[in-house]
Amino acid sequence: MEIEQKEIDAAVAKTQDPATKGFYMQQVMLRIKDPRKSLDFYTRVLGMTLLEQIDFPQAQFSLFFLGYLPEGTKLPEDKEERHAFAMSQPATIELTYNYGTEKDPNFKHHNGNSDPRGFGHIGIVVDDLQKACDRFESLGVEFQKRPQDGRMKTIAFIKDPDGYWIEIFNPKRLVTKE
Repeated sequence: MEIEQKEIDAAVAKTQDPATKGFYMQQVMLRIKDPRKSLDFYTRVLGMTLLEQIDFPQAQFSLFFLGYLPEGTKLPEDKEERHAFAMSQPATIELTYNYGTEKDPNFKHHNGNSDPRGFGHIGIVVDDLQKACDRFESLGVEFQKRPQDGRMKTIAFIKDPDGYWIEIFNPKRLVTKE
């Protein structure tokens, strides 16, 4: 059953609580099988920058924080400054690698798009959807949906090495109604 607009309106805060001033979305975490494949994908294919790597050898996992930086931005050399910088960047991705998963041919993370459904995708903005898709195609990236597939011609979905979906779009070209 569809939710009525008045129910949506009633659920949305009318004003921002002053206690939340300064809050922003800093990261989303994805579990990965093989950091070599994932880091190559997110840096070379999607153009992100590795902001920080934190290793926890005794707990047998590593964290990789990636994001997009304004052109000309340099990462701090000092370890503490770099950590503070990485943790203050908006909209980053934290890739979590548990040691040894890359050696298990049957190991796979649930991407949230098969039952039971949960997490859906991340979104990446591009200037030219078709040009980006042509490049992804030439790099051998797996597509879930190309722009010409289905009814929504202004978006594409690609998959990262772990099968997570990534929506590719230009916000100036999005269609908001069918």
